[in-house]
This record gives sequence, structure tokens and C-alpha cells, in this order.
Amino acid sequence: MLEHYEQGIPLHKQAVLFRAGHLSDSLEVALTRRNIAYHKYGGLRFLEAAHVKDLVGFLRVVENPRDDLAWFRVLQLIEGVGHVAASKAIDHVRSNNNDPRSVGTFKAPAAARDRITGLGKLMANLTATGGRSPSSDVECIRAFYDPLLEKRYENPVVRKRDLENLEKIAAGYRSRRSFLTDLTLDPPTSTSDLAGPPYKDEDWLVLSTIHSAKGCEWDVVIVIHASDGCLPSDMAAGSAEEIEEELRLTYVAMTRARDFLYVAWPMRYYHKWYSFGDAHSYAQRCRFLTDEVCATFDHVDLSYPDREDFESQVYRRRNVGSRLRERWD
Repeated sequence: MLEHYEQGIPLHKQAVLFRAGHLSDSLEVALTRRNIAYHKYGGLRFLEAAHVKDLVGFLRVVENPRDDLAWFRVLQLIEGVGHVAASKAIDHVRSNNNDPRSVGTFKAPAAARDRITGLGKLMANLTATGGRSPSSDVECIRAFYDPLLEKRYENPVVRKRDLENLEKIAAGYRSRRSFLTDLTLDPPTSTSDLAGPPYKDEDWLVLSTIHSAKGCEWDVVIVIHASDGCLPSDMAAGSAEEIEEELRLTYVAMTRARDFLYVAWPMRYYHKWYSFGDAHSYAQRCRFLTDEVCATFDHVDLSYPDREDFESQVYRRRNVGSRLRERWD
């Protein structure tokens, strides 16, 4: 992408295409970290989604208990807590040396009392384990937040999948602060789910679902996650008619490029839960990319030593013998 940009092809003439909106989550975080502007078509911008901002608000409160905006967002997620009650709760925390655990002793309205107590326990848990990974923090927060999400938003299953992706992304960071720094979200002043249009005097990369790319063309197109289960989608492979539609979508994606077309799929997908199995599963190339089709491509294999190092570190941390002893003690 940047190579073509340096060759004089503007970013807005380049596009990254994918089958489903959530498949760009990790890419959006990487682009944000590198200050590369982008405009996403089809699905919400990952870092702009309200539920993602909600969860990040919990992390911000723990990292900086003086962040009033984050406190307002977190507190008003709880049913029975409005602007006035949230203001009083923040004053209560401030009067207790800005200790986030003290929110649990705030005399909340009766309807919110149990949740406020639970929030205090969550803060105590998060602050008591300063050496824990950000991924574990996100996991802990989700146990508290997921029931709130189900009551507050439509399509909770899809939104939970975004939070699962956020948890996987967090696994690549050693500290909560570095994770929050890379996200570089704007202060959570609203609950708007929709991203605004890009400024006309700026250049931006186009991210788009394949459905939203119909009728469009770009000088450079990169199709990501071209692996079976993503393309075709495992949710749309139940009949011959659905497979035929997925084939048409693949054709649409690959014919959006004027000059340069790249089709990428990962060798492996990494998982968080692998206590009794591998840390990853191997990806299978999209079934539509047959040997005959692939023979027309130039092939490039990429390896990431840092990911291998990360995986080996995880295995060292999860010593099998110690885990078995923990289960029997």
C-alpha cells in the first residue's frame, strides 16, 4: 500500500476489500497506530463503534482515574445512573484520592446499587493485577460489560464479536498503556456509531466490504482474508445457490482493480483459548482460488518472526505441568 503511495498513487485510489466488516478490525488499529487516514464503507469503523468505545472507557478509567469523560461514559452504561448520579459518583471517587475502587462505595440509586457494587469489584480486580496483560483486562471487563451491552444495543452477537477481536488485538501488547496509546481514540464525548466523512483536503485509504465495492474501481486493490470460512463466508455456504453467490462476490472483488491486484490470506489464525489445543489453526485458501487461478498470480510468502516469538512466549507461560497441578490442587 505505502509502496504504491510512494510511487505516486494516492491512497484514495487504493482499496482494501473484505467479505465482512469485522475482518478489518486489526487493520484499522494498525492504520490508526501509523496515523494513516482511512474511510470505511460497509459496516462501522471498528474504533468508532459505540460498544468498542464503551469497553475502552473502562480501560481509560483504570489507567487514569481523573478522566471524567471516561467515567461519565462508563457510569451511564448502568441502568438507573443518569448525568446527575454520574457526576456525584465522580465527585465521590475524587474525594477518595481518585481511587477507582472507591466507586463501589458510592450510594447509588436503588436500581443501580448492585451494578455499582460490581463496578467497584471490577476496578479492584483490574488495579490489583498491574502486571496482567491488556488481553486479560479486556476479558475481565467483558464479564461485567456484556450483560449491559445486551440490554443497551441491538445486534449484541455481532458487537460481542468485535469485542472478541479487540481482546485478540490486546494480546499483542505488554501493557495497558501501550495498548491505549496505539488505539488513540478521541475522547468519548458521544455514543455515535457512525464515522464522519473524510476531509476533502486529506488523502485516505479506502476500506470496503465487497458488497459495498460493487460498481467501483481503484488503481490498487488488496483483497484480505481470502481464506475458506471468510471467503466464502461460513455463514453463506449452506447451499449451491449460496456458494454461487459467494463466487460472484469473489469475482466482484477481484475485478475492482485497474492496475494492481493483491489477494492475501493468512497461513494461521491465532486464538486466545487454547488450553487443550494449539494456539492457532491453519487457514485454507479460498476454494475459488484453484491451482489454475493461482497459476496466473505471482506468489509471495511472508513470515513474521515477532509473531513466532510471541507464540513461543505464550507457550512458555502456559506450562502444561503447572496447569495440570493447578487443576488438581
